Amino acid sequence: MGRRQVRRVLGRYGAAGALIQNIRGEVLLQLRASWCHHPGTWGIPGGARESGESALGAALRECREEHGFPVDDLTVIGEHTLDLGYWSYVTFVARYPGEWPVSIRTAEADDARWIPLASMPLLPLHPGLAGTWRHLREILQTS
Repeated sequence: MGRRQVRRVLGRYGAAGALIQNIRGEVLLQLRASWCHHPGTWGIPGGARESGESALGAALRECREEHGFPVDDLTVIGEHTLDLGYWSYVTFVARYPGEWPVSIRTAEADDARWIPLASMPLLPLHPGLAGTWRHLREILQTS
């Protein structure tokens, strides 16, 4: 019998994040700190869900905590779920109607910035983001 491969996952109740696009069409990414899982890769604001917390609630909370982002101004245009059966990560795709100046309020990120979509293939992306980028880009382009 083969062994089932189990991925290392974050959060007992699953996790969630937000891919946010600004008025110029750029997306907000953060560079993961050297001590984090997959250091030196670019990912989206996100993290573990708390007990009883919705996936959207977790994604918005993480955006506020990690960057002080004004989440009340976001419009969610789609979502993608990576479902492993025992755990899931929900990525919400959202638009922000302005050019909010990025700040970092977490030790989990060494950098954060608005990235043009054309630059995405040139970056070392977090494997989770890289694996879902085709789906997320499609949401951005069709919504």
